[in-house]
Amino acid sequence: MDTEERGTASPVAPVAFEVDGDPRGRATAGVQRQLWVEEPAVRPRLPDPVRTAAVRAVILTSLTMIQAIVAYLCTLAGSWLAFPMVLSSVGSTVVATWGVLDVWVTRQVWNQRHGVVSVPSSTARQLRRERRKARRAARRSARARQREERTRRGTGRLSQA
Repeated sequence: MDTEERGTASPVAPVAFEVDGDPRGRATAGVQRQLWVEEPAVRPRLPDPVRTAAVRAVILTSLTMIQAIVAYLCTLAGSWLAFPMVLSSVGSTVVATWGVLDVWVTRQVWNQRHGVVSVPSSTARQLRRERRKARRAARRSARARQREERTRRGTGRLSQA
């Protein structure tokens, strides 16, 4: 590659390499295969409130573990700080447990409010379909009533002269 070619080449070009032979014994000489292949995610991304609660729970749990280790080391060293650290570790354990339960509760609430539509026959989808039908029927009946009122009032012309 010349200096000119390097200057015009894109900095993020896909890396490809030639495959001489297939491990299964098939000959694939001269075939270009990319080094990095994007695959779709197996699980969908968590909803924002659930992800926020999960991050909060991980931070609380990690701080609790650090605090427990410091309390243990202070106890081994015979430091005066050991007793307050043990007490605060117990409190932190309660808070970390609340954080983990918060993730579970937030996830359940989100699923109840937004519905988990995982298969075509999901109950959430069917409930939305029924609500849509009811709204359409209500609009149709309201339009029919308005038409009846107009016909009862008169011919609908501005003047009857």
